[in-house]
Amino acid sequence: MNKINQKLKEDKKLLSIYFSAGYPNLNDTISIIENLEKSGVDMIEIGLPFSDPLADGPTIQASSTQALKNGMTTDILFNQLKDIRKTVSIPLIIMGYFNPIFQYGVEAFCKKCQEIGIDGLIIPDLPVDVYNEQYKSIFQKYGLINVFLITPQTSVERIEFIDSISEGFIYMVSSASVTGSNSGFGDEQTAYFKRIADMNLKNPQIVGFGISNNETFTQATQHAKGAIIGSAFIKFLTDNRLSKISEFTTSILN
Repeated sequence: MNKINQKLKEDKKLLSIYFSAGYPNLNDTISIIENLEKSGVDMIEIGLPFSDPLADGPTIQASSTQALKNGMTTDILFNQLKDIRKTVSIPLIIMGYFNPIFQYGVEAFCKKCQEIGIDGLIIPDLPVDVYNEQYKSIFQKYGLINVFLITPQTSVERIEFIDSISEGFIYMVSSASVTGSNSGFGDEQTAYFKRIADMNLKNPQIVGFGISNNETFTQATQHAKGAIIGSAFIKFLTDNRLSKISEFTTSILN
């Protein structure tokens, strides 16, 4: 069974952390992943830096830009991760835009992911229909789960279609506030979380965007299986040594 599905079966609320590979420094990738696992994180999203990250807020954009300046490439990331399964056992997901994956070759990219032990991909700009028609068989061939995003504006029909072709979890974008804000979720977002929960989809939902502390993590997971933190963690990395990562995760979970 895919590690993502194994993790989703655990009787707990899951914390997933996103960071940009190659940030703050080119060779920090492995140390960040290992420290996150030791600090109790359930899943990790490894951001593949891209020059035009349209779906990201300013904090993640800046970290992606710096990672590219540091020299991060797809080949370097794969080389960094080649022995990751010797030290890390939790699910690992690569999150990135379709252009670098297409340039690399979709099948070659998926094959490499399988070889190094990546469990899934999140590709925000790969349309669901295109994936289903052209690439689903390739992902399945290499045992990769593709995670799709929904927003408060996604139609019921679209959500049900996404649920029908998904095999892991659904990334529920909260669009609660500017990424990295501490303001919490309003009634509108809470109602959205509950509305999706009440659909009784076959795939659990994990909430992303606007989660930065224990309060927002608790709010986000009231009706969902877990929550994803990106900008708040990248801000933490900008200001703190990697050895302090456990302090960040402790502040979220306790």
